[in-house]
Amino acid sequence: MPGFEEAARARVRQARAELLAAREAGDAVEEAWAADELADALRTVRDHGLEPDDGPAAEEETS
Repeated sequence: MPGFEEAARARVRQARAELLAAREAGDAVEEAWAADELADALRTVRDHGLEPDDGPAAEEETS
């Protein structure tokens, strides 16, 4: 499933980038949406036994 694995990890990276951008912009609505998307993307990756790539905001996911 290399195609799925890469797509799932790309979704996590995209969600992290969107979350970071929303935080930097001070857009609370967009931040909430991006946080939900990131949580869903991370759940999908982990449910399939994968590890997400490190990226911006990765350290915040464990806190």
